[in-house]
Amino acid sequence: MKFRIPSSVWQALAIAMGCAWTPLASPAPFEDTMAQRMVACTACHGPQGRAAPDGYYPRLAGKPAGYLYNQLLNFRDGQRNYRLMSQMVDPLSDAYLLEIAEHFAAQDVPYPAPSPVQATPAERARGEQLVLRGDASRQLPACASCHGTALTGVLPATPGLLGLPRDYLNAQLGAWRTGLRKAHAPDCMAEVARRLAPEDIAAVSAWLASQPVPARAHAVRFDAAPLPMRCGSAVPPGARP
Repeated sequence: MKFRIPSSVWQALAIAMGCAWTPLASPAPFEDTMAQRMVACTACHGPQGRAAPDGYYPRLAGKPAGYLYNQLLNFRDGQRNYRLMSQMVDPLSDAYLLEIAEHFAAQDVPYPAPSPVQATPAERARGEQLVLRGDASRQLPACASCHGTALTGVLPATPGLLGLPRDYLNAQLGAWRTGLRKAHAPDCMAEVARRLAPEDIAAVSAWLASQPVPARAHAVRFDAAPLPMRCGSAVPPGARP
Protein backbone atom coordinates (compact mmCIF):
# COMPACT_ATOMS: atom_id res chain seq x y z
CA MET A 1 0.00 0.00 0.00
CA LYS A 2 1.46 3.36 -1.03
CA PHE A 3 1.25 6.31 1.35
CA ARG A 4 0.75 9.69 -0.36
CA ILE A 5 1.75 12.84 1.53
CA PRO A 6 -1.00 15.47 1.16
CA SER A 7 -0.04 18.73 -0.55
CA SER A 8 -1.03 20.63 2.61
CA VAL A 9 1.83 18.89 4.46
CA TRP A 10 4.33 19.92 1.78
CA GLN A 11 2.99 23.49 1.97
CA ALA A 12 3.39 23.58 5.74
CA LEU A 13 6.95 22.27 5.48
CA ALA A 14 7.82 24.86 2.86
CA ILE A 15 6.45 27.70 5.01
CA ALA A 16 8.35 26.40 8.03
CA MET A 17 11.59 26.41 6.05
CA GLY A 18 10.99 29.93 4.75
CA CYS A 19 10.24 28.84 1.20
CA ALA A 20 7.50 30.13 -1.04
CA TRP A 21 4.94 27.47 -1.87
CA THR A 22 4.24 27.06 -5.56
CA PRO A 23 2.51 23.99 -6.96
CA LEU A 24 4.42 22.02 -9.58
CA ALA A 25 3.78 23.37 -13.05
CA SER A 26 2.49 21.04 -15.72
CA PRO A 27 5.21 19.92 -18.13
CA ALA A 28 5.36 21.80 -21.40
CA PRO A 29 3.70 19.93 -24.26
CA PHE A 30 6.06 18.06 -26.54
CA GLU A 31 6.33 19.60 -29.99
CA ASP A 32 7.35 17.17 -32.70
CA THR A 33 9.96 19.44 -34.31
CA MET A 34 13.60 18.89 -35.22
CA ALA A 35 14.62 21.43 -32.58
CA GLN A 36 12.77 19.39 -29.92
CA ARG A 37 14.22 16.12 -31.16
CA MET A 38 17.74 17.55 -31.21
CA VAL A 39 17.73 18.33 -27.48
CA ALA A 40 19.70 15.09 -27.09
CA CYS A 41 22.43 16.64 -29.29
CA THR A 42 22.42 20.12 -27.78
CA ALA A 43 22.79 18.67 -24.28
CA CYS A 44 26.45 18.12 -25.20
CA HIS A 45 26.99 20.43 -28.18
CA GLY A 46 25.37 23.49 -26.60
CA PRO A 47 22.14 25.37 -27.37
CA GLN A 48 21.46 25.35 -31.12
CA GLY A 49 24.73 23.46 -31.53
CA ARG A 50 26.89 26.44 -30.48
CA ALA A 51 29.54 24.13 -28.88
CA ALA A 52 30.12 23.10 -25.30
CA PRO A 53 32.34 25.18 -23.01
CA ASP A 54 34.67 22.26 -22.25
CA GLY A 55 36.38 22.47 -25.65
CA TYR A 56 35.75 18.86 -26.67
CA TYR A 57 32.19 18.93 -28.00
CA PRO A 58 32.52 21.03 -31.14
CA ARG A 59 30.19 23.51 -32.73
CA LEU A 60 27.58 22.09 -35.11
CA ALA A 61 25.71 25.27 -35.98
CA GLY A 62 26.34 26.58 -39.46
CA LYS A 63 28.75 23.86 -40.57
CA PRO A 64 28.17 22.55 -44.11
CA ALA A 65 25.41 19.97 -44.19
CA GLY A 66 27.60 17.66 -46.26
CA TYR A 67 30.32 17.68 -43.61
CA LEU A 68 27.91 17.06 -40.73
CA TYR A 69 26.22 14.29 -42.70
CA ASN A 70 29.52 12.58 -43.45
CA GLN A 71 30.52 12.70 -39.78
CA LEU A 72 27.21 11.19 -38.67
CA LEU A 73 27.70 8.42 -41.20
CA ASN A 74 31.27 7.92 -39.98
CA PHE A 75 30.15 7.57 -36.35
CA ARG A 76 27.38 5.16 -37.33
CA ASP A 77 29.51 3.07 -39.68
CA GLY A 78 32.70 2.90 -37.58
CA GLN A 79 34.95 5.41 -39.36
CA ARG A 80 34.96 7.50 -36.18
CA ASN A 81 34.96 5.99 -32.71
CA TYR A 82 33.13 7.64 -29.83
CA ARG A 83 30.75 5.28 -28.11
CA LEU A 84 28.14 7.82 -27.07
CA MET A 85 27.81 9.20 -30.61
CA SER A 86 27.90 5.77 -32.22
CA GLN A 87 25.13 4.46 -29.97
CA MET A 88 22.93 7.49 -30.64
CA VAL A 89 23.14 7.31 -34.43
CA ASP A 90 23.36 3.53 -34.87
CA PRO A 91 19.61 2.96 -35.45
CA LEU A 92 19.14 6.01 -37.70
CA SER A 93 18.74 5.89 -41.47
CA ASP A 94 20.79 7.82 -44.00
CA ALA A 95 17.78 10.03 -44.74
CA TYR A 96 17.28 10.97 -41.09
CA LEU A 97 20.98 11.64 -40.57
CA LEU A 98 20.85 14.02 -43.51
CA GLU A 99 17.83 15.73 -41.96
CA ILE A 100 19.80 16.20 -38.72
CA ALA A 101 22.76 17.60 -40.65
CA GLU A 102 20.57 20.06 -42.55
CA HIS A 103 18.93 21.21 -39.31
CA PHE A 104 22.22 22.18 -37.68
CA ALA A 105 23.66 23.59 -40.90
CA ALA A 106 20.74 26.04 -40.97
CA GLN A 107 21.47 27.40 -37.46
CA ASP A 108 22.93 30.89 -37.88
CA VAL A 109 24.17 31.96 -34.45
CA PRO A 110 27.16 34.17 -33.55
CA TYR A 111 30.54 32.83 -32.50
CA PRO A 112 32.09 33.77 -29.15
CA ALA A 113 35.34 35.70 -28.99
CA PRO A 114 38.43 33.45 -29.02
CA SER A 115 39.85 32.39 -25.67
CA PRO A 116 43.40 33.46 -24.78
CA VAL A 117 46.01 31.08 -26.21
CA GLN A 118 49.51 30.65 -24.79
CA ALA A 119 52.05 30.49 -27.61
CA THR A 120 55.35 32.16 -28.45
CA PRO A 121 55.61 34.59 -31.39
CA ALA A 122 57.61 31.94 -33.26
CA GLU A 123 54.87 29.33 -32.72
CA ARG A 124 52.20 31.73 -33.94
CA ALA A 125 54.25 32.60 -37.01
CA ARG A 126 54.78 28.91 -37.80
CA GLY A 127 51.09 28.23 -37.37
CA GLU A 128 50.14 31.10 -39.68
CA GLN A 129 52.62 29.87 -42.28
CA LEU A 130 51.20 26.35 -42.32
CA VAL A 131 47.57 27.44 -42.28
CA LEU A 132 47.78 30.11 -44.98
CA ARG A 133 50.72 29.05 -47.14
CA GLY A 134 51.65 25.47 -46.22
CA ASP A 135 55.18 24.08 -46.53
CA ALA A 136 56.12 22.97 -50.04
CA SER A 137 59.41 21.47 -48.86
CA ARG A 138 57.40 18.86 -46.89
CA GLN A 139 54.50 18.59 -49.34
CA LEU A 140 52.16 20.18 -46.84
CA PRO A 141 49.31 22.07 -48.51
CA ALA A 142 47.93 25.16 -46.83
CA CYS A 143 44.82 24.56 -44.71
CA ALA A 144 43.26 27.48 -46.60
CA SER A 145 43.61 25.67 -49.93
CA CYS A 146 40.88 23.22 -48.88
CA HIS A 147 39.00 24.98 -46.05
CA GLY A 148 38.62 28.29 -47.89
CA THR A 149 40.74 31.42 -47.97
CA ALA A 150 38.69 32.83 -45.09
CA LEU A 151 38.90 29.47 -43.27
CA THR A 152 35.11 29.41 -42.86
CA GLY A 153 34.57 26.22 -44.89
CA VAL A 154 33.71 25.28 -48.45
CA LEU A 155 30.45 23.78 -49.65
CA PRO A 156 29.31 21.09 -49.81
CA ALA A 157 31.37 19.16 -47.27
CA THR A 158 34.49 20.96 -46.01
CA PRO A 159 34.18 22.55 -42.54
CA GLY A 160 35.52 25.86 -41.33
CA LEU A 161 38.49 25.91 -38.98
CA LEU A 162 37.84 29.15 -37.12
CA GLY A 163 35.94 29.21 -33.85
CA LEU A 164 37.24 25.82 -32.72
CA PRO A 165 38.93 25.43 -29.32
CA ARG A 166 42.62 24.57 -29.30
CA ASP A 167 42.02 21.37 -27.31
CA TYR A 168 39.59 20.13 -29.95
CA LEU A 169 41.95 20.96 -32.84
CA ASN A 170 44.85 19.18 -31.11
CA ALA A 171 42.70 16.15 -30.34
CA GLN A 172 41.40 15.76 -33.90
CA LEU A 173 44.74 16.30 -35.64
CA GLY A 174 46.34 13.86 -33.21
CA ALA A 175 43.58 11.32 -33.85
CA TRP A 176 44.13 11.54 -37.61
CA ARG A 177 47.89 11.31 -37.16
CA THR A 178 47.62 8.11 -35.10
CA GLY A 179 44.80 6.53 -37.10
CA LEU A 180 42.10 6.86 -34.41
CA ARG A 181 40.06 9.05 -36.73
CA LYS A 182 39.46 8.01 -40.32
CA ALA A 183 37.52 9.26 -43.32
CA HIS A 184 36.62 7.85 -46.70
CA ALA A 185 39.59 6.99 -48.89
CA PRO A 186 41.60 8.75 -50.06
CA ASP A 187 41.85 10.11 -46.51
CA CYS A 188 43.53 13.45 -47.19
CA MET A 189 43.37 14.69 -43.59
CA ALA A 190 45.13 11.58 -42.32
CA GLU A 191 47.86 12.12 -44.90
CA VAL A 192 48.28 15.78 -43.95
CA ALA A 193 48.29 15.01 -40.22
CA ARG A 194 51.00 12.35 -40.65
CA ARG A 195 53.21 14.93 -42.36
CA LEU A 196 52.81 17.34 -39.45
CA ALA A 197 55.26 17.09 -36.57
CA PRO A 198 53.77 17.41 -33.07
CA GLU A 199 55.19 20.94 -32.80
CA ASP A 200 53.51 21.80 -36.10
CA ILE A 201 50.15 20.65 -34.76
CA ALA A 202 50.66 22.78 -31.65
CA ALA A 203 51.51 25.80 -33.79
CA VAL A 204 48.55 25.34 -36.13
CA SER A 205 46.06 24.88 -33.29
CA ALA A 206 47.46 27.91 -31.41
CA TRP A 207 47.12 30.20 -34.42
CA LEU A 208 43.69 28.96 -35.49
CA ALA A 209 42.20 29.07 -31.99
CA SER A 210 43.37 32.67 -31.48
CA GLN A 211 41.69 34.03 -34.63
CA PRO A 212 38.34 35.82 -34.37
CA VAL A 213 35.55 34.60 -36.57
CA PRO A 214 34.32 37.16 -39.11
CA ALA A 215 30.77 38.42 -38.71
CA ARG A 216 28.26 36.45 -40.76
CA ALA A 217 30.83 33.74 -41.42
CA HIS A 218 29.54 31.05 -43.77
CA ALA A 219 31.00 28.31 -45.89
CA VAL A 220 31.65 29.48 -49.44
CA ARG A 221 30.75 27.76 -52.69
CA PHE A 222 33.31 25.53 -54.32
CA ASP A 223 35.09 27.58 -56.98
CA ALA A 224 36.15 24.63 -59.17
CA ALA A 225 39.85 25.25 -58.45
CA PRO A 226 41.70 21.93 -58.18
CA LEU A 227 42.34 20.73 -54.64
CA PRO A 228 45.96 20.15 -53.66
CA MET A 229 45.26 16.46 -53.08
CA ARG A 230 42.46 13.96 -53.58
CA CYS A 231 40.02 13.82 -50.70
CA GLY A 232 37.30 11.22 -50.29
CA SER A 233 35.40 13.26 -47.72
CA ALA A 234 34.71 16.18 -50.06
CA VAL A 235 31.49 14.66 -51.39
CA PRO A 236 27.98 16.14 -51.42
CA PRO A 237 25.20 14.86 -49.11
CA GLY A 238 23.83 11.54 -50.24
CA ALA A 239 26.86 10.62 -52.36
CA ARG A 240 29.00 7.81 -51.03
CA PRO A 241 32.53 7.31 -52.37
